[in-house]
Amino acid sequence: MKSLILFFILITLWLLMSGHYSVLIISLGIFSCAFCVYVAKRGKLIDDEGLPIFFIPRLLNYLIWLFKEILKSNLSTAKVIINGKVEPETFTVKASQVTDVAKVIYANSITLTPGTVTTKMQKDIFEVHALNSDFGNDVRTNEMDNKVTWLEGKK
Repeated sequence: MKSLILFFILITLWLLMSGHYSVLIISLGIFSCAFCVYVAKRGKLIDDEGLPIFFIPRLLNYLIWLFKEILKSNLSTAKVIINGKVEPETFTVKASQVTDVAKVIYANSITLTPGTVTTKMQKDIFEVHALNSDFGNDVRTNEMDNKVTWLEGKK
């Protein structure tokens, strides 16, 4: 079933990015996507980590929340830089996610939010660099951690 889902995702992307819809191009696209699925299946790459379809139903809600957080953090970062009140700090935070995919999403979400960067990941502990303590407090409240755990479907 996951092979079929991967094939449809690949062929959809192929058609959207190609922009050419002749019989030859579509045939080559179908062949290429089928070959990619075959190689992925032989390499045992089609699993929950390689094709994380388990969080697709909750993804739109999470992305809306993340974009709102990025916008708010962008404005806060600009304010801190303009005021010159930069007091960087490095701290650790615990991730409550179960799957590696969700942990990576959490680390990348921290980094996408201006003013914070995930600098190191060791199992469930992330090292985070923040522009100042306000940004560090935003990460330490665990709101983003809870959202990613919800996205994972474990809460």
